[in-house]
Amino acid sequence: MIRQPAVAGQFYPGSAPKLRSELSILVQPDPARRKVIGVIAPHAGYMYSGKIAGHLYGLIKVPETVVILGPNHHGIGASAALYPAGEWVTPLGTVPIDAAFAELIMKHAPLVREDASAHLYEHSLEVQVPFLQHVQQDVAIVPICLGFSDIQSCQALGAGIARAVAASGREVLIVASSDMTHYESAESARRKDDLALHEVLALNPEGLLSVCRRNGITMCGVIPSAVMLVAALELGASKAAVERYATSGDVTGDQRQVVAYAAVTVE
Repeated sequence: MIRQPAVAGQFYPGSAPKLRSELSILVQPDPARRKVIGVIAPHAGYMYSGKIAGHLYGLIKVPETVVILGPNHHGIGASAALYPAGEWVTPLGTVPIDAAFAELIMKHAPLVREDASAHLYEHSLEVQVPFLQHVQQDVAIVPICLGFSDIQSCQALGAGIARAVAASGREVLIVASSDMTHYESAESARRKDDLALHEVLALNPEGLLSVCRRNGITMCGVIPSAVMLVAALELGASKAAVERYATSGDVTGDQRQVVAYAAVTVE
């Protein structure tokens, strides 16, 4: 199957020249790029969160296989929906689905189902793809849109992804696509997000879900982030770092009602 972009021209430039130009500004490659197991990257419009995502992608080595885990904002399709074999189109060209690795994930995580419908309008995975193309021209992706909410499914999927990585013998990057607190003051967002990020830095997926629910933290990709942490722990992760944090208020100047963004590495 071929997925056409849903938010090109809205969340990011719709023409190749403009998109390349913007990415060349947003992504400043670090000479000492690091190999990491997983990341949390924001998924708002590039105007708002592009500097945060670009900083992150400039810090890390991106291998040829990337699993992208995103929240299902529209409630369409399977609860763990894998885009079927084929390609994703962006203004920069096409990106293949890594069908062989996708099969391994379905083998080791039976809750995953092929389902294109969940991806039809979803932006959270799509906005990561141009960044990946920009830093790794040979990238292939495994996009999984997540609509479940329980820690048991997070543990099952995370462990399954880790087993798939081990079975493949490949270098694989796991991208959890998430924004942080939504539509609160910058002060309130920072206070709440510090609680969530404390659990991320402790590599505690169960604690992350718990603290978000207990404190009403509207981290939309908390489930993808928890799944990534489970997989990373299974793959030997020992530390995490918040590489950058900002809010939409840093762009608009309005600190009264913001959306917050964090860039996190796990290695």
